[in-house]
Amino acid sequence: MNQVGERANIGLIGAIVAVATIGGLLFGYDSGAVNGTQPGLRAAFALDDAGLGFTVGSLLIGCVVGAFFAGTLADRMGRRNVMRIAAVLFIGGALVQGIAHDHTIFVIARIIGGIAVGAASVLSPAYISEVAPANIRGRMTTVQQIMIITGLTAAFFANYYLAQGAARPTVPGDVPSLNPLWFDIEAWRWMYLLQAVPAVVFLIALFFIPESPRYLVSKRRNESATRVLTNLFGPTQGALKLAEIQASFSTDHRPRLSDVLTPAGGRGFLGVRSIVWAGLLLAVFQQLVGINVIFYYGATLWQAAGFSESEAMMTNIISGSISILACFVTVGLVDRIGRKPLLLIGSAGMAATLFAMVYAFSTGTLEAGTLVLPGDMGKVAVVAALAYSAFFNISWGPVMWVMLGEMFPNQIRGSALAVCGFAQWFANFLVAQSFPIMLGSIGLATSYTFYAVCAVISFFLVQKFIVETKGKELEAMEG
Repeated sequence: MNQVGERANIGLIGAIVAVATIGGLLFGYDSGAVNGTQPGLRAAFALDDAGLGFTVGSLLIGCVVGAFFAGTLADRMGRRNVMRIAAVLFIGGALVQGIAHDHTIFVIARIIGGIAVGAASVLSPAYISEVAPANIRGRMTTVQQIMIITGLTAAFFANYYLAQGAARPTVPGDVPSLNPLWFDIEAWRWMYLLQAVPAVVFLIALFFIPESPRYLVSKRRNESATRVLTNLFGPTQGALKLAEIQASFSTDHRPRLSDVLTPAGGRGFLGVRSIVWAGLLLAVFQQLVGINVIFYYGATLWQAAGFSESEAMMTNIISGSISILACFVTVGLVDRIGRKPLLLIGSAGMAATLFAMVYAFSTGTLEAGTLVLPGDMGKVAVVAALAYSAFFNISWGPVMWVMLGEMFPNQIRGSALAVCGFAQWFANFLVAQSFPIMLGSIGLATSYTFYAVCAVISFFLVQKFIVETKGKELEAMEG
């Protein structure tokens, strides 16, 4: 199958990747939109720190549910159909969040939006992995992370300009996001409403791409699978690929959730396959290094370090732009040097930059509840945070999704994604829920010490437990 990449219809594969990764853009946009809305949430719903943490984290409750059920539903209904459902949920969740005046309704809408985010987060990379040739699969799946960061950055841009448009410079202590904008709707509400625009584009585009051939084979729809594979790779290679895919599935049953358990005579721990544990390691530690503290609470973080609301939002934009550039570095390296070396580089770089942030924050003092950093320590914290984001997006950001989409055998891919997606979003929820409380009780320095230690631990776990997947066909994956 060495010639599959040479004969692949790169134009069609590129179009499929472009559509599938709109889910990643929505994932990023939904995750980042909340960043500038927190003053509005506090004012509209009278939230304390714990209430704000729950409201922000309620998206992640939905993500946990969406990620868990998306994998198993995709094995029943197809990857494309479940992504269509996710697109509809994206639209409804965005609109209701933007107009809700009751906190309960807002939280329910945010959970619904989270279901869509969770589903898209696991299905988009899996779908891309199932249509892309092995020699470019890493690069194609990395586009997902580029779109996630693009969505985050687009949300930061939108938040910044919406706030600027609503600003009242002559009003002392003005908080722009609380001011009304178009149709007398507050700027922070528009930050949610605008999410519906790319969601509509995603829904329409999903009607113009084919179903995953590996899903079609799992349903024994071999004629449909043959048509898709022929369009992707040509008739000769398509037929060969069909036979390989058929051989990779169990003959006695179709994919099911219990496939993640250790088969008789197989390797595992606590009854779960070793490869699933490796996926869980990647999923959980991607969150324990603290990246989503910057994603979800960037504006709050920088205001705690002494920045104004406007300066904090601009710092988020700079961070997002650097992260996108870092992902392009990954595109150039992931299919050359491999997944595991990038993970190790990322762990080491994140540990170093997180400890630099710890040092900067440890020099600060609290004045009227606000952290004030002396001298140039604020700049040190910003530079360290930007470098940290760059290391994450060269490594753990895209590579974790690349590996989850490709590391599992065909028979267990949907089920393993359900388990690992659940773990990833549950860890994400715990980080987002705990940070406002940690910030108010133990401070930034101690909080970031925890994330830095997790980054150190991740280096050694990757070194011991992660197996390289670069260049392997999906049908060759073991575990």
